[in-house]
Amino acid sequence: MLRYALQSLKARKAGFIGAFLALMCAAALVTACGGLLETGLRGEIGTERYSGTPVIVAADQNVHHVTKKKGKTKDKAKPLDERVWLPSATRERIKTAPGVRAVVPELDFPAYVVGSNGRIFSGPDGKESSGHAWASAQLTPFRIDKGAPPRTAHEIVIDRGLASRAGLAAGDKVTVQATGSPSTYTVTGIATTPGGDLKEQAAVFFSSDEARRLAGRLGQEAVIGVLPKEGVSTTELAKAVRTALNDSPHEQVSTGGDRGRVEFLGAAKARVKLISMGGAIGASGLLVAVLVVSGTFALSIQQRRQEIALLRAVAAPPKQVRRLIGREAVCVGFAAGLFGAAAGLPLASWLHGKFVGFGTIPETLKLVRSPFPVLVAMAATLFAAWAAARISARRISRIRPAEAMSEAAIEGDRLPWGRLAAGAIALAGGMVLLVVLAALHTEPTSMPVTYLVVLVISIGLALLGPLTAKGALAVLGVPLRLSRVAGYLAAHNARANAKRLAAVITPLTLLVGMASTIIFVQTTLGNAAEHQVRNGVTADWVVDSTGPGVPGAVADRIRSLPGVRAVTEIVHTSVRTPGLDKYSVQGVTPRGLASTMDLKVTEGSLDRLGGHAVAVSDVVANSKGLHPGDTMKLVLGDGTPATVSVVAVYKRGLGFGDLTMAHDLVAGHIDNPLSDSVLVAAGGGAKRDTVREQLAGVVKDFPGAVVTGSGRMADRQATTHEENAEVNYVAMGLIVAFTAIASVNTLAMSTADRSREFALLRLAGMTRRQVLRMLRLEALTVALTAIVLGTGISLATLTSFSIGMTGEAAPAMSPVIYLTIVAAAAALALIATVLPGRITLRASPTDTIAD
Repeated sequence: MLRYALQSLKARKAGFIGAFLALMCAAALVTACGGLLETGLRGEIGTERYSGTPVIVAADQNVHHVTKKKGKTKDKAKPLDERVWLPSATRERIKTAPGVRAVVPELDFPAYVVGSNGRIFSGPDGKESSGHAWASAQLTPFRIDKGAPPRTAHEIVIDRGLASRAGLAAGDKVTVQATGSPSTYTVTGIATTPGGDLKEQAAVFFSSDEARRLAGRLGQEAVIGVLPKEGVSTTELAKAVRTALNDSPHEQVSTGGDRGRVEFLGAAKARVKLISMGGAIGASGLLVAVLVVSGTFALSIQQRRQEIALLRAVAAPPKQVRRLIGREAVCVGFAAGLFGAAAGLPLASWLHGKFVGFGTIPETLKLVRSPFPVLVAMAATLFAAWAAARISARRISRIRPAEAMSEAAIEGDRLPWGRLAAGAIALAGGMVLLVVLAALHTEPTSMPVTYLVVLVISIGLALLGPLTAKGALAVLGVPLRLSRVAGYLAAHNARANAKRLAAVITPLTLLVGMASTIIFVQTTLGNAAEHQVRNGVTADWVVDSTGPGVPGAVADRIRSLPGVRAVTEIVHTSVRTPGLDKYSVQGVTPRGLASTMDLKVTEGSLDRLGGHAVAVSDVVANSKGLHPGDTMKLVLGDGTPATVSVVAVYKRGLGFGDLTMAHDLVAGHIDNPLSDSVLVAAGGGAKRDTVREQLAGVVKDFPGAVVTGSGRMADRQATTHEENAEVNYVAMGLIVAFTAIASVNTLAMSTADRSREFALLRLAGMTRRQVLRMLRLEALTVALTAIVLGTGISLATLTSFSIGMTGEAAPAMSPVIYLTIVAAAAALALIATVLPGRITLRASPTDTIAD
């Protein structure tokens, strides 16, 4: 049977090119996503600051939720966004371990050098700049290249790369913006490492007492480095340290590649993102592949009706026909899987580079390369090809020989009951998912369901494709018949070949629906958040920073200005509940908050916000059943447990965060205590311009601080959302690109198979121009049908998404972008139909009929 399958492929190469291309694209997509997924699971994070320290001790960065069921204990953990610090007493316990030569505590806090012109210098390529005690320089190790170590509170050492960027040398005086007001220091030395200049950060070293003051963490250490005695291996040292710490789960001992996740907390969180992104894109791509490839094989089998009819007529049983088609598909899938997997490897590198460029993952998290994604892609491609072919061939292989010959002559009208039932179930499932989507209120839970809705409804329409096509063509055929030749023939051809048109309408529908959903989900969410911020900020002015943040001294000086009614400092972070739910938090100065911010409170009051009080968004309140007076257990950003009392419920959570707490409570548990923004409300009798001038006079003494209008926070919200959306656009855009290729592929296959039909039309008196005009009208009919269906799917999905996320059925759809999607779909339909048609029409009609 395999020999016959290979001979069939050889004889009908053109008929299998479409399936080959669709499967190859699917294999490439699965390989690339598999590479990202494996990187998230096994990727090693490179270390830089701790490269000279074999053993690092750090606090557990996760919140744990332990459950017991049927005698089994399950520990589920989720990471915190801020660094969890160790108690300083941990050093004494480590010192008792055998083989320990030195225990080196590390302090880590933001510290940025300010140039003479007020420019703030960060790390290489805009990366972070951190402050440390010079005593921890041996962790890398750093050595003084020029100058001397810092000995007083007013001296610093900077790394050589930072000195080069800022144009500094030993002996220069420079301003440093750390966790408090900017201060002037003398650069006593320039330091370098054995590996050369730092690539992932900038380092500013202070004296031990000054570093401890700036870190603001008395009795705590960021991490602790452990250096071995001569002859002690890393394994022996790590084992001894764990024993000294009694194998405590709260104090983690890291060696080798595990040190990177301690140094770069963002890289550790990025691994989780890669796992979710790789899995979501790969799974969605595979579902799209099965849907598209099923349509491609269905079209291919329709084109072979006569051949299959002859096989049935010469006594080939249905089982043999299905086996033949299945093995043909496996051969095509194997070849497509090989080429697709080879193309997927550079695609994975390109995706990894894009995500690094967006800042989604750091450069220290290198792409993992192994044969596993290739093998998975091959297996998935083979299964998708075999399943799609067997499903597509099921009906025609089961009919009797005489009926098969009839099928070869005339396309059947009736859909099998099984297909009708499956289509109805898929559409019903899509409706259920729309209801579920409207009940989801968080972005991480809504996004996967959003894309699944589009796929499930598209599957339902694909199964009911011939009925959908006939219904659409019955309406669109009316204006087509107004044209006596080309339009009349286009309308009748379309109705007579509903199955063929259904196969080409499906991928175009999916293209329009998926593209519109991917883009407008982001605009709907972004516009709603921006709208809430724009309406919720009632302050007259906003003080922002181009550096690490706005120092508290800025707010203190502004409060003393005449004509200023209220000043609100704002910081942002995230917290978790003991049940691992994650919430975004804004910390605000409670006093005068009503004059600078309107959260649209629906229950309680913000007047009692302060201490361990919290205001919650209506989404959190509804999901947790919270009301003013209730208590709520939280784990703050640095792992500190806290019990807070609910004082208010507000509606504008999408723009201002899930929770609102007192500024001092939040700032004391985050890595950077500087304010993200400071809102300023002028007094009733003060002139706004006068207040603006006074604010400008204050911020000139603070590098990076700028005075902007009240709309600045909304603009920043929009910018941040656009930056985050870019990742989704690239990731899901691959699926749209794959769907576009499949659409062109299917349309081209459908047109190329009609050579005999075109030849007969020309022999009957139609000119080549009239045939092409008929094709263009057919293509526009197909495109319009797909656009209407795709738009309907997208609009329903976006409406449910908007209800769930914003509480209103108000999806934000840009007319320009939507028209671009529509134009692209129409252009693809025209090009993929007319171009093969032109090529087919080059042959002489008599030669085509003779063949």
